[in-house]
Amino acid sequence: MQALRSIITSNYSALTCCMRHHVGRQSAVCILRKQCRFMSAEPLMAPSPDGAPKVYPEKIQSIVSQISHLTLVEVADLNELLKKTLNISDAPEEEEEEAAAPAKVQTSFTLKMNKYDESRKVALIKEVKARLEGYNLVQAKKFVESCPCVVKADIPKDEAEQLLESFKAVGAECVIE
Repeated sequence: MQALRSIITSNYSALTCCMRHHVGRQSAVCILRKQCRFMSAEPLMAPSPDGAPKVYPEKIQSIVSQISHLTLVEVADLNELLKKTLNISDAPEEEEEEAAAPAKVQTSFTLKMNKYDESRKVALIKEVKARLEGYNLVQAKKFVESCPCVVKADIPKDEAEQLLESFKAVGAECVIE
């Protein structure tokens, strides 16, 4: 009861404000208790001016002092316990990450026809029909006339080189990308 009176007298203006707004006496006391629960008895530290060395609280300085007297095994155990307690995952170091990621090797290639020799157009149409699946003569003719175009995408290097040589032989100018 004494604690309740001290809360009420110390927060008299808040209580009278609640009473004016027709808030029940019981809820006003609960509100005042919640306000007092989060109040700290420690004074706030004044911010340090720019350029001045930072002053750490005594509590932090004592923790650092205790940690500095630990052995390497004890520090590793402390680290492990802190990670478990605070649910912190291990972050990979940049050097390990770079070493683990090998250089990417291109495994799929695209064959693109840029232009063709007009005098050898018929031979190229026949080659397209023979080399590419699902093409009849009409489709092969439209394909050749739509140059520049992608002949085949996502193919292995050896297949791309074979197609390149066969199309070059009939007057097409192709590149592997």
